[in-house]
Amino acid sequence: MLVDSHCHLDFPDFADDLDAVMARAAAAGVTTMLTINTHLTRAERVVALAERFANVYCTVGIHPHEAGNAPFADIDRLVALSAHPKVVGFGETGLDYFYEKSPRDRQQASFRTHLAAARLTGLPVVVHTRDADADTTAILAEEMAKGRFTGLIHCFSSGAELAEKAIEFGMMVSISGIITFKKSEALRRTVSAIPLDRLLVETDCPYLAPIPHRGKRNEPAYVALTAACLAGVKGVPVAAIEQATTANFLALFTKVPR
Repeated sequence: MLVDSHCHLDFPDFADDLDAVMARAAAAGVTTMLTINTHLTRAERVVALAERFANVYCTVGIHPHEAGNAPFADIDRLVALSAHPKVVGFGETGLDYFYEKSPRDRQQASFRTHLAAARLTGLPVVVHTRDADADTTAILAEEMAKGRFTGLIHCFSSGAELAEKAIEFGMMVSISGIITFKKSEALRRTVSAIPLDRLLVETDCPYLAPIPHRGKRNEPAYVALTAACLAGVKGVPVAAIEQATTANFLALFTKVPR
């Protein structure tokens, strides 16, 4: 039993064979999937996809890449969308200074709006951060000081400092197929020190397919490969990773039925 805590099933990459993708996920033991919204203009489409499949849930939000192009994140809109039973969190939001497809001030303002919605509703926020750890942790700390909220750092690929800060803030850390890559030894060392009760697994599909599928389209079934690698890193049986990451997901995303 596994949960893919971050996927993009509404992307065009899955338009032609989504039913087959879902069947392969089930065969691999992936019982629940969280499909992530990246642009509020597509929120209804993401919700409709979640409604189509009993074991798929979704978030609503604006990716940092879209923060400068999309209508500005509006807290009332986010909160209204979150009333839907299939919407279980916000995001993905955060900061991306690697590509910088949106101005930093727009990214930061959008990020804070999502965090305010998380604080107001009690729903978790999915945080994307790349080459922006210092600003990410500073904003999380400032917003947390206004009132607690929950969330996770998705597709974790940073160092120990960000992991420690996430744990300090009471957040989860989600591990993607990057952990399987040959050159990810530093990441594996960092992840080995993260407590098991703070870990999730994800695909971020259609991106970042784990070894041996690297370079090909990723899909939810492959989260089992990430879980197996994580088990090796943590020195525990795969069943322990399955049990812990599923329990952690359900503890964080409280709207998802147990």
